[in-house]
Amino acid sequence: MFLSVSDKIYNVEDEALRQSNRQRSVVSYAILLAMLAWASSLLFATDPVPNPALKKKKVVVSTAKRPAASAKAGVKTPVKTAAVQHTVTKAAAKHIAPAAQAAASTQATVKAARPAVRSTGGTWRVPTYANSLEGDNVDGEDLVARRAAVDALGPLNGSIVITDANTGRILTIVNQKLAFKNGYQPCSTVKIPVALAALSENVVERETPYHLTRRKTIAMTEAIAHSNNQYFAHLGQELGFDRVSYYAKMFGLGEKAGLDIEGEQPGLLTATEPKSGVGMMTSFGDGISLTPLEYAALIGAVANGGTLYYLQYPKTDRESQALVPRIKRRLDIDNLVSEIKPGMLGAVEYGTARRAGFDPNIPIYGKTGTCTDTRTPTHLGWFGSFVDTGKNKYVVVVLLTGGKLVSGPAASGVAGSVYKSLAASNFYTREPAAKEISPIALISAQGNGN
Repeated sequence: MFLSVSDKIYNVEDEALRQSNRQRSVVSYAILLAMLAWASSLLFATDPVPNPALKKKKVVVSTAKRPAASAKAGVKTPVKTAAVQHTVTKAAAKHIAPAAQAAASTQATVKAARPAVRSTGGTWRVPTYANSLEGDNVDGEDLVARRAAVDALGPLNGSIVITDANTGRILTIVNQKLAFKNGYQPCSTVKIPVALAALSENVVERETPYHLTRRKTIAMTEAIAHSNNQYFAHLGQELGFDRVSYYAKMFGLGEKAGLDIEGEQPGLLTATEPKSGVGMMTSFGDGISLTPLEYAALIGAVANGGTLYYLQYPKTDRESQALVPRIKRRLDIDNLVSEIKPGMLGAVEYGTARRAGFDPNIPIYGKTGTCTDTRTPTHLGWFGSFVDTGKNKYVVVVLLTGGKLVSGPAASGVAGSVYKSLAASNFYTREPAAKEISPIALISAQGNGN
């Protein structure tokens, strides 16, 4: 289920490809106009020699006023145009009329085929700008991480979660009210767990080519980098709903990510295949509601090689100093992470997350997501990412909500600002506090994490 040929091949998040498609459309339209002009010149050139005995009669053709737009289009006032008189001969009118009718018919067909364009307000009921700090409690947070996140988000309506991938500690949550809700549609961020599931089940390998068209093929790295919907819909169909659901649960979707975090609600995971099909589930996240905390925990497991920690949110400095990592489960993905990391890095270097800003000295691995959450409804911009600087691995998840200005690429730009601020404060090179970790604590944890 795709809107157009370009959307069928590439996600609308890929701004460079979308611009290229627009340029190709302009060129095609110019060629069409040239062909129509050439055809009209042929019509006039083949006119029979006029008979002098026949007197030319001038026909005055007056264009009618443009009718009022349909109420469905939301236009209340009809647009009026002044009547323009054109003087043409009967012979010219005879040849032009059929061509004009055909052109008008084609134009009407094209207009009817175009999807409706929503305005900034449209049906989206959530504002793009808001005070995202209202009600936040910063006790126990890492204030350096907090300042970087607050500055990066600015006036945007959204949430930022920063975690330590090696311990599961939450360093900061901007807009805790939003982060603790039961989530939103994951959009294209769902492609990370889908890629891991497909690799685990030997449905595909990283270099396995998939034919988008007769001449165009794509493999996993490019599909992740450019967020290719068709590729991931195909993986979903190959996996089937049962296996997709199994891996989604194993990766922590549909359950609380935190350990006894007050106010946290779990996301949602459909028990039956969505009406739109498993392909839409694995390319847009239909049937799933994801929270920023759930995605931060999953991306943390990718960053550290397969350990899914309970996220812990200390509320005092003493709690943060005494924090002991708690493992929820081990994921058998340590040999698969290297297969998806090139695509996540490619997203930042040349794909949908270019706004994050590629820096080979501080590589950012991430995945964007853009779609509309129909339950709210609001337009969403997701970006789940991590930075790998050796010993230290930090996760940054950005969720933006609002209107048409919101997108995954925009969210990646916010995350990029966070990473740059942290780098400027030497955040990545600081030594983590040494802790004595109990072996039992690393195996399981008691609490209401599920």
